[in-house]
Amino acid sequence: MDNISILEKEGANYVLLEIAGTINSYTYTEFQSRAYALVKKTNLVLDMSKVVNISSAGLGVLIAASEDARDSGFKMYIMNPAEIVRAAIESTGFREMFTIIHSLTEVL
Repeated sequence: MDNISILEKEGANYVLLEIAGTINSYTYTEFQSRAYALVKKTNLVLDMSKVVNISSAGLGVLIAASEDARDSGFKMYIMNPAEIVRAAIESTGFREMFTIIHSLTEVL
């Protein structure tokens, strides 16, 4: 079975979720509930450097969380996406929807 690990850290004007493992139809629910709750109250940084696989379910969470952040007056950032995540985002045609950063210093 696939596994996901999510570690949460608070910053001055954001919450960082360090995500490792696979985001798919078996594992996305914890990621979804945490991301959706956080983007409604703060900027959210998703460190996706240790994600080894992401399915359409995971991409759906990213798209919806990004829209929820925007609607709530916050931003969602994807930090250091693994190549598999970058390729998946680009394949959707929604690349411009996401702010990709390389360091926490880039968070507004």
